[in-house]
Amino acid sequence: MNSNNKPQQPTATALVGDIGGTNARFALWRGEHLEAIEILACADYPRPEDAVREYLQRVGQPLSAIDNVCLACAGPVGDADFRFTNNHWVISRDAFRAELGLSHLLLVNDFSTMAWAASRLGGDDLVQVRDGAALDGRARLIIGPGTGLGVASLLPLPGAGWHVLPCEGGHVDLPVSGERDFAIWQQLREKYGHVSAERVLSGSGLENLYQASCKVDGVAPLALSAAQIGERALAGDTYCDAVLEHFFLWLARVAGNAVMTVGALGGVYITGGIVPRFLERFQRSGFADAFCARGKTSGPYLSQVPVWVMTAQHPGLFGAGVALEQALLAGD
Repeated sequence: MNSNNKPQQPTATALVGDIGGTNARFALWRGEHLEAIEILACADYPRPEDAVREYLQRVGQPLSAIDNVCLACAGPVGDADFRFTNNHWVISRDAFRAELGLSHLLLVNDFSTMAWAASRLGGDDLVQVRDGAALDGRARLIIGPGTGLGVASLLPLPGAGWHVLPCEGGHVDLPVSGERDFAIWQQLREKYGHVSAERVLSGSGLENLYQASCKVDGVAPLALSAAQIGERALAGDTYCDAVLEHFFLWLARVAGNAVMTVGALGGVYITGGIVPRFLERFQRSGFADAFCARGKTSGPYLSQVPVWVMTAQHPGLFGAGVALEQALLAGD
């Protein structure tokens, strides 16, 4: 979280955005809720300021009514101006605030907003997929296979509030737990060199897992996308179903390793575009058992850690609102 502005209290209406390489999602944050969600194509606008003006015009909101903005940006966010890696936009903090007349501009990493969302989402937006008892005062882990593999931690602050710790946990080494894992890992290593968790636990990773599994088994692979692999699995294709199951088991091991690394006994929140899409199949998978099927020390450590899947429709936007709210209250 980064801002260069004076401390102030939240105003009645703020603007939040979730900006990726292709699309920019915007919404109004009012009364701790999202309103007027719109999706704009980044390629249609020379600058992010132009997209913000277009959004406000679409929803009938005057620019003068917006004093505070939080934008979730795809990529590492520091104190400097932000350059998007997958589109032509640049956010110059001072120029952006000056042109739009803002008091407060907050830029956060896009996956960090998933962690902010996890600090506030209620039962209607969460499905528990592993029983346990979350410990108060302990970190929470947020992990999300999607375009890539996002990982973040949510740390409780003394008294109240949360601190989000972003990281590059998707690029840790892929854990190998058996002969089949090793055979698939060898195929991936031959192709990519370093085999990160993201090489399997992402959209392209599911495709990698399918192709490598076919090579190991001597099966002629089809040219299937991640979505098609999942759809075929749900339709009764036993081979694709086995690949999807292996995906879920590998997610369990990576998530369990991350919990032990950061001491996330406050629970695990799974987000991203893959698991929520196949939620019923995920609930029938071996994830819950594989999560703590480990040695005599690590198994008991993980045994009571609960796991939820985030099913909120726009968790990135919601998390941006929560991040902005806490930043204004804290004077960050």
